[in-house]
Amino acid sequence: MIRDRMQALGPLKLDIIDESHLHAGHAGARDGGGHYRLTIVSPRFAGQGTMQRHRLVYDAAGDLMQGAIHALSITAKAPDETL
Repeated sequence: MIRDRMQALGPLKLDIIDESHLHAGHAGARDGGGHYRLTIVSPRFAGQGTMQRHRLVYDAAGDLMQGAIHALSITAKAPDETL
């Protein structure tokens, strides 16, 4: 689901790691929300600061942030930036 939602940002690179197993017993895990690490490279991030980039990711994730995703660690870069 996350991968599908991030397509709205036209990613050149998109890596999603499910870290939910590391949070077993955590309140968010009990409620069914997953913990994910997202690395995304998109031309949409050019000229944007970290907060603006994260806002674009959260907007793309939409309602997933209300249930399917409990925690999201984001690395968002423009194509000319190194990871």
